[in-house]
Amino acid sequence: MRRIAAAVVLATGVVAASSVPVRGQESESAQAVLPESRTDQTTLPDAIDLKGGRPRVDPTTPDPAATNLSDSVGDLSGPPTLSLPNQPEQVRIKELRPLTLEEVLQIAEVNSPTLKAVVKQEEQAKSSLRAAISAWYPTLDLSANGLPEYFKSYTYRNPKYVPQPTPFEVLETSRETYGRQWRVSANLRLSWDIINPARVPQIAAARDSYERVRHAYIVALRDLRLETATAYFRLQESDEGVRIGQDSVRASLISLRDARARYNAGVNTKLEVLEAETQLARDKRLLTDRLTTQQLTRRNLARLMNLPQDVTPTAATPARPLGLWGSSLQESITAAYRFREELDQLILDVSIANSQANASLAAVQPVLSFINNSNTFRIEGQTGRYSYGDIDMDDYRWGVDNSTLLAATWRLFDGGRARAEYRRFKQAAEESEQNFAAQRDLIRLEVEQSFVSLRAAIQDIETTSSEVISSRESLRLSQLRVQAGVSAQREVVDNQRDLTNAEINYAGAIREYNVSLAELRRRTGLDALIGCPTPELPSQKPETGGIEMPIEPTPLKSACTAVTAEGQTGADSQPVQPLW
Repeated sequence: MRRIAAAVVLATGVVAASSVPVRGQESESAQAVLPESRTDQTTLPDAIDLKGGRPRVDPTTPDPAATNLSDSVGDLSGPPTLSLPNQPEQVRIKELRPLTLEEVLQIAEVNSPTLKAVVKQEEQAKSSLRAAISAWYPTLDLSANGLPEYFKSYTYRNPKYVPQPTPFEVLETSRETYGRQWRVSANLRLSWDIINPARVPQIAAARDSYERVRHAYIVALRDLRLETATAYFRLQESDEGVRIGQDSVRASLISLRDARARYNAGVNTKLEVLEAETQLARDKRLLTDRLTTQQLTRRNLARLMNLPQDVTPTAATPARPLGLWGSSLQESITAAYRFREELDQLILDVSIANSQANASLAAVQPVLSFINNSNTFRIEGQTGRYSYGDIDMDDYRWGVDNSTLLAATWRLFDGGRARAEYRRFKQAAEESEQNFAAQRDLIRLEVEQSFVSLRAAIQDIETTSSEVISSRESLRLSQLRVQAGVSAQREVVDNQRDLTNAEINYAGAIREYNVSLAELRRRTGLDALIGCPTPELPSQKPETGGIEMPIEPTPLKSACTAVTAEGQTGADSQPVQPLW
């Protein structure tokens, strides 16, 4: 294990604790190097020049998400989207499925509803882009008034004003007139904007929004992989914690049995028996906590994988270092700047805001449109007759007319609205530029945090592995001393507790190391890990050849009963109000 840690130290450029200079030496070194290593910040390359003003997704850059499950996990497809169990039997766990890290990542990519939701967002953005591009095409509208329309009329006129015939003409007059007609009319309108200043910037904004969502999908995929891998590493740690708790309880049972045997033989006191019982109670509590953590981590991993309701995942492989990080801190930071899609999204935000600003000015710019109107109608029947019987429905009229024109619109004054909207979007672009600077600094901090955590985990692996080996040997020697009668049971209890804590710390160091590696891979895009040799300290505690003490199952008692058993009586207990 020390060789592993040393190799990791060399690969990452980490300085060992023993070689760190003292405060005075470090200050002198910094003062000597800092003025020569300073870089003129005004000469740094511009992100727009490096990535382009409208960065596009390179389909060859990200590893595509898995779309199908392999045969070994083909039965672990997620439940239907809108399924909702309503019976206890439907959510009862019926299978514990051991899975490797690769299988867990594959299932999460195929089943994750969060990732599928981002895919739908990408499809929506693509549809929005297609809708914006349609502004280049003409529109054709068909309208009809009555298909058909039945018209019927009756008119009564004051007789006083009804015209009278002259001596030289015969004029049929009446105070009442009637009408009845069937009417059909249709209008076909073709319109096309020859000049529309808002069209190009709106399409540009829609295209950038689509690219932004595509970047968001890549970010969601990488975040899902990191979150799933982290949950798997925590599950491995919880499995190791359960194993440590079981070994601790087993060792405490053996110590308690030996202490009672020596007490019955009269070679020790009741105090040593009580100490052994106390340690057994501590170890049982530790095992209970680790079993609880294991159950919760399993279900959290099942949530990320969207597994069937009756399946719980388990870790098929023990925890061990994934490999060695072969890049320096400076290489990792610069790689992160090139790799992170979040920076590309902010650049697209700048482009989107600028396009929206240009589109807002189009409200006070002229629009030239080509319009063609075609109308047709047909009317059957008559109006203005003196009775319904005089109306002849065979009488009809129909006609067609067509008009072609150029129409121009220009809003000369809008109260300053368009100019205010322009300034607002330009200010939003400047805000995105500031967010770019903040995200850039955050990316560097994240890489440095993961790098420092990796360095600390390397040191922890080395120290905790040595601690585990020393604690095991100390426990063995203390047990021999107690058996020889030259030591007390307290020494065994203390050494056993030290061994338990050391093993827990070692498992935590392995988990922290793997999580830091996963974070660096996610945050930098670098995936060239150096193969890690087999650790000298096995992930499973080796068999000592000693007497195995079975762990008897402990029934789950009521919390109130346990408290009452410690000295309270039933009469002292008070009714508890429900929480809801």
